[in-house]
Amino acid sequence: MSGAQPEKPKGRQGKAACALLLATSILALLRPAPLHAQETELRGEVPESAILSDQQRKARQLVAAQGQQQAANAAQDDTQPRTYLPASAGAVPDDTGTDAATASIFDPPQAYDDTSTADPMPPKPRRRPSTGGRTAADQDKTKADAKAADKAKKKKTTAATTDTTGAVTDGSDTAATDQEAANRRTLTIDSAERQKLDPGAERTAAIEGQTRKAEDDPFAPTGVRWGSFIIRPSIEQGLTATTNGDSSSAGTSALLSETALRFSAISDWRENSATIDGYGLFRETVSGYPVHDAQGRIEGQFNVDLDNELRAIAKLGYEAVPETASSPNAIAGVSTQPLRQTIDGSLGIEKAVGKMQYTLTGAVSHDFYGDAKLSDGTSLSQKDQDSTLYTATLRTGYEISPALTPFTEVELGRRIYDQRIDNEGFERSSTRFGARAGLQLDMGEKLSGEFSAGWLREAIDDNSLEPISGATVNADLKWSPERGTTIGLTGKTTVETTTTPGESGDILYSGRLTAERQIRANLTGNAALGLDWRDYIGIDGHDRILSAEAGLTWWLNRYAGLTSRVRTEELTSNLPGRDYTANSIYLGVKVQR
Repeated sequence: MSGAQPEKPKGRQGKAACALLLATSILALLRPAPLHAQETELRGEVPESAILSDQQRKARQLVAAQGQQQAANAAQDDTQPRTYLPASAGAVPDDTGTDAATASIFDPPQAYDDTSTADPMPPKPRRRPSTGGRTAADQDKTKADAKAADKAKKKKTTAATTDTTGAVTDGSDTAATDQEAANRRTLTIDSAERQKLDPGAERTAAIEGQTRKAEDDPFAPTGVRWGSFIIRPSIEQGLTATTNGDSSSAGTSALLSETALRFSAISDWRENSATIDGYGLFRETVSGYPVHDAQGRIEGQFNVDLDNELRAIAKLGYEAVPETASSPNAIAGVSTQPLRQTIDGSLGIEKAVGKMQYTLTGAVSHDFYGDAKLSDGTSLSQKDQDSTLYTATLRTGYEISPALTPFTEVELGRRIYDQRIDNEGFERSSTRFGARAGLQLDMGEKLSGEFSAGWLREAIDDNSLEPISGATVNADLKWSPERGTTIGLTGKTTVETTTTPGESGDILYSGRLTAERQIRANLTGNAALGLDWRDYIGIDGHDRILSAEAGLTWWLNRYAGLTSRVRTEELTSNLPGRDYTANSIYLGVKVQR
C-alpha cells in the first residue's frame, strides 16, 4: 500500500488562506494611490481659490472633531489612554482608517468621514493636497468655490468676501459659527487698489504736460475787466516826418509828434450786449511847419432782445474834429481852423416774419462849429453852419438763404439850421429823400457785409439854390481768402453842406480798399488804397483825392510792439488853389492791454 495520506481539511484551509492573502496583497499593490510628491507643495503656485476651499474644509473638520471629542469624553472613562497628537501636521502617518492591531501595510489610506461618530479620535491635520489627487466630487466643489471667490473679488469689499466664505454651512452650533468666522480670510486695506489694471487702458499724461490749444492770435490784447465789461486799451506814440504838415496847398515839411489813444469795451452779459469804442489823436509840431490839432470820437451801441421776435438797436456817439485845410468849408488866412463837433444817435427796431425782415431806424445828428482864429489874432464865428439832421429809414429784406438777403431802403429826412437865414441871406434848411437797393452777405469768416446803390436828393428851401442830388454807393465788405489775411472794402456817400454864397454844397464819394496780413505770429503787415471824389453842386467843380499806405507792426511781446508806416496823398482839383501833395513816414511804439 502506498504511504500517501489523504489531504486533511486543515491543510486545504491553510492553502486557501494563503492564496486569499496573496490575491489581496496583489490587488493592494495594483490599486492606484496618490504619490507622496502630490501630498507636498512641489507643484508651484497654488490658486487662491484652492487655498480658500481647503481652509473651509479644515474649519468644518475641526468643528466636527471638537463636537465628537466632547461627546466621546463624556461617554468614555477618564482612564482611557489618549492618542498622541503631534504639534506639526504630517509628523506621523495618518491613522484614521483601520485599527493598529489588524491593519495591513498594504491597505490604502482611507478618507475620514466627518459625519461618523464611532471613532472618538479627532482627525489629525494633513498637508494641503494638490488638485491632482482629488476626486471628481472634490474638484467640482473646488470649481464652485473658485467661482464664488471670483465674485467676491469683483465686489472688492470685505462684506462680499465674508458672504462668500460663509455660504457653505453644515448645521453646526453657535460655537462652530464663531470658529469658522475666526478662520476666514480677510482682505488687506489696499487690496482694492492692487487690482490688476486693464491692459487696454492708456496712460494718462500729467496735467502740466497736456497739449494746449494754440491761440488764433497769441498777440491779441487780453483786456481788463471792469464790472461786466472787458476793456482793451492801447496807446501809440511816435514821430512823423511829412512834406506837408496840414495837407494844404500852402503846407510845408515838418516833424510831428503823434499820440494815439484807442480803446474798446465789450459787455459780458448773458442775453443783451453793449459795445463802446473810442479814439483820440493828438499832433504837435516838433520842428518845421506849425501844426496843433486834436481829434477824437467815442460811440456806443446797445442791443436788446424784446418779445415777439423784436430786436432793438440803440447808438449814441460824439465826435470832435477840426475842419481840414482841404475841406470846401475851410477858411483861408487863419491860424486855426474851426472845430466841428457832432452828436449823433439812432434807434432801430428789427422784426423777422418768416423770411421777410423789416428794420425801422430813426436817427438824429447835430453839428455845431467853433470860431476860427484869424492870423491877426481875431476870431470869426461859424454859428451859421450849425444844423440838425433828422432821418427815418425803412429797410425790407427777403432771406433767400442764410448767406444771401437782398433788401431795399427808403429814407426820409429833414435838415434844419439853427439860423433859418444865414449871414448871406439864404435859407439853408432842406428836405431829404433817398432810395437804394442792395445785398446783405453772411458767409461766416469767408465773406460778410453788405453793399447798396441808389439815388439821393436833398432839396434846399431857398429856391435860388440848386438841390443836391446824385447817385449813392455804400459798401462795407470783409473777405478772407485764407486764414490770417483779411481784405476789406468800404464805400460811403456823404452830402456836404456849405454856407458859401451861391453854392448848395457837394456830394463826396469815398472808397477805401484795405488788406491785412499776419506774416508771422508777431509780425503783421497792412496796406490801403483810397479814392475820394467830390462833386460840387451849383458850380462846375470837382476834387479827386488818391492815397496809398503801407505799414508793419512787430510785436516784442503781447503788450508792446514797434509800428511803422509810409503814406502818400495827392489832391487834384479843377478849382484854383486846392492842389497839394503830402508824403510822410511814421515810426512809433504801441502798448496795449
